[in-house]
Amino acid sequence: MSRRNPKGRDINGIILLDKDTGLSSNAVLQKVKRLFFAKKAGHTGALDPLASGILPICLGQATKVAGFLLDDNKRYFVKGKLGETTDTLDCEGEITSTKAFELSEAQVKEVAFSFQGDIEQIPPMYSALKKEGQPLYELARQGIEIERPARPVTIFNIDFLGYESGILTLEVACSKGTYIRSLIADIGEKLGCGAHVIELRRMGFAHMDIKQAIKFSELENLVSDDYIKLDAKIFPSEDMLPNIHSVTIDEEQGIDIRYGRTVKVENQADNLVKIFDENAIFLGIGKIENNILQPKRLFV
Repeated sequence: MSRRNPKGRDINGIILLDKDTGLSSNAVLQKVKRLFFAKKAGHTGALDPLASGILPICLGQATKVAGFLLDDNKRYFVKGKLGETTDTLDCEGEITSTKAFELSEAQVKEVAFSFQGDIEQIPPMYSALKKEGQPLYELARQGIEIERPARPVTIFNIDFLGYESGILTLEVACSKGTYIRSLIADIGEKLGCGAHVIELRRMGFAHMDIKQAIKFSELENLVSDDYIKLDAKIFPSEDMLPNIHSVTIDEEQGIDIRYGRTVKVENQADNLVKIFDENAIFLGIGKIENNILQPKRLFV
């Protein structure tokens, strides 16, 4: 094997990982970082250990676009068990109540569909949201519960996939910030019997589909001394931001942008933009206001 930089490789881009259940997002991140021998890596849109599915892993400079990826919509497959509530709102927690029930599929479907649209949702205590710098899940593990204000989220669509033996199966398209565990718990509360998540899989992230994602075990099979097969699985950062308009600047403007200076652009609407130079090289993310382009996150 060739001698390697002990600090890792300078590689940039995004891996669409199909995360398995049982591991935290951070644990998976560290495994991917080691596998690619990357200097820097981060994930976006964390998944609970219970959950599987699309987890974008940002390598190198791509960590600068993580915040923009977080703003995108998502799609989930979920199974909820009616008649039981848990402290974590999923099957990894302790059962806090049980209730016998008799519900028809029509009743369950009607209540599930009632959550489509703009709704208010209270985040779960077992979440990474912070109170005075401390994650809520740490407080929850100490038996501390604090008041959480309801937040506006949007459920764009609910596909009702089935209801059998007290198990509700849905596919949910939703906005950023939506907690599927809270959605299932709220459906159970409205049905009068309670509910919690027993299976959760992220099927879509922005324009990305689970079919584009790759398992960690598949990545392991591509390991080689030259990294060629592994690196072929990296998506360019700019391809992961299809909803952000692109703008091309000339050579002189490119010099200014690389030094963090603003440049004047013509006939451009005020908006976030992906910046490309005259050679179609992606420079980063900027913002246009009154025909002035201000660099925000540069890759140079």
